[in-house]
Amino acid sequence: MPKTKVYEPEFKNKIVRLYLEEGRTIKSLNEEYQLGDGTVRKWVRAFREECETDPGLQDTKELYEENRRLRKELEEQKKEIAFLKKAAAFFAKEID
Repeated sequence: MPKTKVYEPEFKNKIVRLYLEEGRTIKSLNEEYQLGDGTVRKWVRAFREECETDPGLQDTKELYEENRRLRKELEEQKKEIAFLKKAAAFFAKEID
């Protein structure tokens, strides 16, 4: 039976932070850091559970979630702006 790899808490926190703060996908983190399929998901779940039981970490959890939501919103806005620029260029050509 293969030996289970033990990761340092600092490494786990780094991966969780990349997922929550920067909005990286679990798949990209698994590939980049060569982690097992459920590893990142398990670490994120453990972090969220810890935040719920530790009042000092509750604010951190809320900030991570807000940061993730805002990054997603920003990406959507960027896509919308790019679309509108293309539409404006298209209609400008039609006018000429």
